[in-house]
Amino acid sequence: MIDILVIDDDKSVRYTLKAVFQEAGYAVRTAADGREGIEELRREAPAAVVTDLSMRPVDGMEVLRVARAEAPNVPVIMITAHGSERRAVEAMKDGAWDYLSKPFDVDEMTLTVRKALERHALSRENTQLRAQVSLSRPIVYRSAAMGELMTLVHRVARRNVNVLVTGETGTGKELVAQAVHELSDRAHRPFVPFNCATLAASLAESELFGHERGAFTGAHVARLGLFGRAEGGTLFLDEIGEMPLELQPKLLRAVQDGQILPLGSALARRVDVRVIAATNRDLRQEVAEGRFREDLYYRLNVVCLRVPPLRERAEDVVPLIHHFIAKYVDRYGVHGLEVSPEVISHLGEHAWPGNVRDLENAVSRLIALSDGETLTATDLVRLDDSAPAAAGGAAGAAAAATGSLRDIVAQYEAQVIREALDEAEGNQTLAARRLAISRVTLLDKIKKHGLR
Repeated sequence: MIDILVIDDDKSVRYTLKAVFQEAGYAVRTAADGREGIEELRREAPAAVVTDLSMRPVDGMEVLRVARAEAPNVPVIMITAHGSERRAVEAMKDGAWDYLSKPFDVDEMTLTVRKALERHALSRENTQLRAQVSLSRPIVYRSAAMGELMTLVHRVARRNVNVLVTGETGTGKELVAQAVHELSDRAHRPFVPFNCATLAASLAESELFGHERGAFTGAHVARLGLFGRAEGGTLFLDEIGEMPLELQPKLLRAVQDGQILPLGSALARRVDVRVIAATNRDLRQEVAEGRFREDLYYRLNVVCLRVPPLRERAEDVVPLIHHFIAKYVDRYGVHGLEVSPEVISHLGEHAWPGNVRDLENAVSRLIALSDGETLTATDLVRLDDSAPAAAGGAAGAAAAATGSLRDIVAQYEAQVIREALDEAEGNQTLAARRLAISRVTLLDKIKKHGLR
């Protein structure tokens, strides 16, 4: 439900506006002064703010200033006492949507708020469209949570600061990092992604900073490292929590001073690289337990962008389903494929514990296994069944699985993990690499499926 924040030190005004807005179908929060209103605004941004101009000790102008800085798309409507119109005009110049003088007409107030909300919705939609046009890989969303994230992405992109992107596995952290790069002044320079979980300790320093010819056995030619390849652009370090502890001081020097020392070189080199790191771990906990350097954490975490999991933005599931259907129909050349409403409904109701990546993989398999004509609810049972029922291994497990879609997916996932562990002879780090997930994620799934 659309949420309106009413801020006024007059109890009768708060009571009246709450009743008026609730009757119009809105949810309403109230605050008795500017300081309390700012706290409510920061706790959760509303769809619109209606605030008195003259309050003590924090007035409506300060509420407006905070709203413009921290929730720029939220319209602010001022209520002014007689004789305060000049200050109200100043507020309009500073970004207020409109103002009404006391005593105000409740119908005029409702109409003003409705127009402001329409403008808010249009502004958010325009932000999304600009992102779609600007980015090589579109970020599909409809939810307010992702709208707020994309507002921050646009704001931080042109500011040359390091960014830490956090979120669960499969939420699209690399996509957000790429958006920051493509909306920045570095867009014409390289975007170099690298997964730190694949970083072999023996080759880590050379991988990051490069080496000179003859630096070690087999170094027949000089080689640029990741920082050298990203010169002038952006280096994206995914799963930064997997970075070997002994390498972190050298990464800190590169991030802090813009200097790297290639292996075998006596001279440090200057580099101009923006670093965006990503993690699904709690790095503060990693710092507390001595697995991650505190100084490096703060250098990387100048701005933190949290990508919400799919369960916190249910409005995005159906648009994502349609996006992935169009993507894989084109990729697999099955143009003209029809998708029944039951399939959309069933996919839309699923929990998707693996987030957007989980959803995309499911849609991809459905399209790949389709008969090229119609997808119906009966096709859903084949989501993880790409082999005959008698087959062994994970595919056979999927074919033999019964129950809900969630049960089938869980049984298949458990079998895939068993096979990866068997092939790696119990080596969890190697198994995690083969599954393209972090060791921490693998341990979580081992515990979830009772595979110890």
